[in-house]
Amino acid sequence: MKIAVVTGSSRGIGAAIAASLAEKGCKVVINYAASSGAADAVVADIKAKGGEAVAIQADCSKLADVEAMFKGAVEAFPGDNVEVLVNNAGITRDTLVLRMKPDQWQDVIDLNLTGVFYCSQAAAKTMLKKRAGRIVNISSVVGQIGNPGQANYAAAKGGVIAMTRTMGKEFASRGVTVNAVCPGFIESDMTADLQLDAIKAMIPMARLGKASEVAGLVTYLATDPSADYITGHTFNVDGGIAIGC
Repeated sequence: MKIAVVTGSSRGIGAAIAASLAEKGCKVVINYAASSGAADAVVADIKAKGGEAVAIQADCSKLADVEAMFKGAVEAFPGDNVEVLVNNAGITRDTLVLRMKPDQWQDVIDLNLTGVFYCSQAAAKTMLKKRAGRIVNISSVVGQIGNPGQANYAAAKGGVIAMTRTMGKEFASRGVTVNAVCPGFIESDMTADLQLDAIKAMIPMARLGKASEVAGLVTYLATDPSADYITGHTFNVDGGIAIGC
């Protein structure tokens, strides 16, 4: 079976992706940054349904943590290789540009952009050697259309899209695909405090998306044989909010 590493998968979109990949037969690494409680719950849920999973702590903005996580993944599932990586871990530190402090900028760039690079580089070392692997980067429509108060987040997510295209070109000859998925406003902890009526008015489908809807597309790109010829592309799950932008 394939090992699938899903960063930031202790809750929300990441947890939904991990559960979906487990249903497809992947042995899933549930990555968390700090407290293990939520990650352990995801692992328990996957195992209760007959799947295989393990929780591994790692701050994906730190190279040493990333390297230890990938080492831990193959130790947890001996004899298998990491063939799926979903770069989902991310944070927000929202404020207007003129009020944004250096650490608010840097924290988001370090995890949401540099972390994607670190994890992709670590995964690619094995994937390219084995000539098998799929990387799916979770970007955002904010990286395409911008959003007031999120210059740091938009810059990071836009960078993920550009990185996806570059890695897609670099890895294609070795049979490794790299794609990006851009969620719009999805029901999650990150959207719970937003002014939802105003947001829904901007979305052609007039509702927030569901984590399962993002997970479905990610799982297709990460596991389905018919996705073998798709690389370097970006796919939106956004209810149409980016149409015309």
